[in-house]
Amino acid sequence: MAGPGKTPDGRYVVIGGRRWRATDPAIPDEIQAQLRSELMKARRAVKQALHDEDPEAERRARASVQAAKVALGERGTPWWEQNDREREQRWTDGLRRLTHGG
Repeated sequence: MAGPGKTPDGRYVVIGGRRWRATDPAIPDEIQAQLRSELMKARRAVKQALHDEDPEAERRARASVQAAKVALGERGTPWWEQNDREREQRWTDGLRRLTHGG
């Protein structure tokens, strides 16, 4: 099954005619899988918080979604504007924050 189309420069995926920033291709597959797992966990937590009408849990869950998206390079400073060291630091810090709370 083919994934979404990418722009010629590889910086964006195109879904339904809309551009979304692509995941940083330099992230090793195993780390990328861990970050995606944390992203999905955070999205489920947002859904649960909304269902429970718990604004504090929703705030925490949305912060985790943001942290995962930044770690993946899909938000924050564009990955193509970062050097290799900054890119690795971004995903390493993000994964640590998401899995160890700090």
